This record gives sequence, structure tokens and C-alpha cells, in this order.
Amino acid sequence: MYFPKLSPLFKTLLDSVSGQPVAVIGHARPDGDCIGSQIALARVLQSLGIKTICVNGDPVPRRIQYLVTPETPFFLPDDMLSGSSTAGWTAIFVDCADHDRGGAKVRNRFPSPAGCIDHHLSNADYAAHNIVDPAAAATCEMLAGMFLDLGLPIDEITARALYAGINTDTGQFRFGSTTPRTFKLAAELVARGASPAEAGYEIYERESWGKLKLLDAFLRSLTRECDNRACIGILPDGIFDLTGTTPEDTEGLVDYARCIDGVEIGVLIEERPGAIKASLRAKNPAMRVDRIAAIFGGGGHACAAGLNMKNAPSLAEFRAQLVTAIAAQLDAVKN
Repeated sequence: MYFPKLSPLFKTLLDSVSGQPVAVIGHARPDGDCIGSQIALARVLQSLGIKTICVNGDPVPRRIQYLVTPETPFFLPDDMLSGSSTAGWTAIFVDCADHDRGGAKVRNRFPSPAGCIDHHLSNADYAAHNIVDPAAAATCEMLAGMFLDLGLPIDEITARALYAGINTDTGQFRFGSTTPRTFKLAAELVARGASPAEAGYEIYERESWGKLKLLDAFLRSLTRECDNRACIGILPDGIFDLTGTTPEDTEGLVDYARCIDGVEIGVLIEERPGAIKASLRAKNPAMRVDRIAAIFGGGGHACAAGLNMKNAPSLAEFRAQLVTAIAAQLDAVKN
């Protein structure tokens, strides 16, 4: 079995929602692992005769829309959670480290989720059934393994979704979380219809001109801190209008800050009206950037974390606080 401890828990979760309609909830600013997990879980639930929809606080990103089919519709909270449209429904959250990741409207509509399936180190165990493995490379890896362990159906559409999630969350099978199990499961998915060539083209070979302008602005903003061990880039308020982009176009930018030789932690800061969002990436899990993010109310993985501050201080003040927190973490690891 791929997940001998988790698969029985997953079976218990499936039994607990039998006969109830289920909303599969993903996080705001969804990525490939989030969308892939939602589609895959929704299709398996539907195969068991369970009415299912997918709900996200933000639309499915352009580059991942190729995975969506009419059988697994996606809805924004305002489209699906108002009035009595989801009366009697329960919810399973995927790829969400805490209850707030689905957004306030979703949290208020589903205050007691039936389940949570996730691989974040900072998961808060907020559901009735929490299936969490921080050692897994992706939530899609967990789902793929548990589906196979339990003999659940993985058709071509499900395989494509799961493969896309694993591909993106492993950085195309480059990150330290990638294990022999990851490759074995990817091979199983390809055998069931997933296409590495399709995923590579749809996700990585269809950048917009605006995205390149946004990348140019980000690269020009890069500065190094902490004896060149950290690199920080900033996207100021108004940059999306200026470049003709949207927040989803920030996907992958922070990796340019991390990839510089000698840099151990890369950071992308997004300035918003009255708010600040930041993404942190590390080359070594010992850096525990999730702990840095937690100082500002965020969380995530040891090598990939984020935060989103409402009523934030000024950009200059936040940047100074973040540099202090990064310096402290770098010193703690060195010592």
C-alpha cells in the first residue's frame, strides 16, 4: 500500500459522507495541486453516487482550466453558498492548511467540515476527519495513493488532474519532497491516461505577454539581504493594472528570487490596498520558512510558505520586520 496508515482513514471519511451531497473546497489563489485534488476527489465521490461540486474563493487559473470538465463544475462562494442552495451539504477541504484558507464565506457556511486532506506541515486539524501527511509531495500524491490502495476508480480525467497537481507541487519533480513513491504514482497515472507532454505545454508553455512584463518588474525589484543569503522582490500596488495581469500571474515568480546562487530564502511581497501578501521559498527544509510565515499569521511547508496580512503596516515597515525575522531564522539554523 502507498499510504497504509492514511487509506483506512480515507475509507472512514468516505463512509461518513455517504448519502450526503459534498462541496469539495479548495484554497484562495488555487494552484495545480489544489485544483487537481478537487477534480480528482469530486470524480471519485461521484463514482460512489455522491452529488459533488467544487468551490474556490478565486477562479480556476487560466493555465489549469484544461483540467476542468462539465462533470466537475467549479463555483465561487457567492454563486453557490447563498440562501438554501447548499442546505444539507457537507464539505471536504483539500490542500488547505487551516479552515480560513477557503475564505470567510466558505468557513462560515461550513463551520464543521467533514474532512480535510492536506500535506502542509502547519495543518491545524480543523475537520472531523483529518488526513494529513507533511511528508507527501502533494495532496494529489496522497489522493492518488489512497485511491489505488482502496481500489477506487482513476479514469483518464482523474489521472490528468492528479498528475498536474503532483507535477506543479514538486516543481516538475525537482523539489526535495520528490520521492520514489512520487515517481511510482506518476507512472501509474501516466498508465491511466495522464500526459506529461500535455501538462508541460498547458502549464508551462502558455505564458501571456503581460506575465513577462510582470516578471521583468519583479526581477528589477530584487535586492539581497542577510549577507546575500536572502533575496526579496516586490510587486507594488497597481502593478497588475500596469502590466495587464492578475494575481494568478505571480505563480512561479518567487522561484527567481530563490534560484540565485548563495541565496537560501527567496521572497515575493505583493502590496495591496490595506493588505500585504508574501510568498517565501527555501532551498533547504532546515530553513523552515513556515515558521517565518507563522510570525505574520501565515504558514505552509518547510520550504514553501505564505502569509496574507489584512490591515498591514506600510510596505517599508513590513519589509523591515520580515528581514528581521528571516535573519533570526538564518542565524538559528546556522547555530
